[in-house]
Amino acid sequence: QVQLVESGGGLVQPGGSLRLSCVVSGFVIGAYSIAWHRQGPGKERELVALVTPAGRIIYADSVKGRFTASRDNAKNTMYLQMNSLKPEDTAAYYCHASGTDVWGQGIQVTVSS
Repeated sequence: QVQLVESGGGLVQPGGSLRLSCVVSGFVIGAYSIAWHRQGPGKERELVALVTPAGRIIYADSVKGRFTASRDNAKNTMYLQMNSLKPEDTAAYYCHASGTDVWGQGIQVTVSS
């Protein structure tokens, strides 16, 4: 069964950090580009970061220098390290196998004092 399961979200104060995980099952993570997307309140879903099979990483301008995406092929897991979080980072975060219709269930990240 093909499945993506996110974890690691929660409530954090501005300036804080969180690390999201996306455990992949049913396919080899290194065979696909795996992306993190997010959808904030009243906003459209947007791409946050994407890791290609070759290891190239693409970031949205809004998170460059603050977020780091990585992939552990041995654990078949994708990560998103989020530092210097801002209230505007509040959103549901989703991992997605690019080019497929396989999405995680989403995990909420709330940045608030």
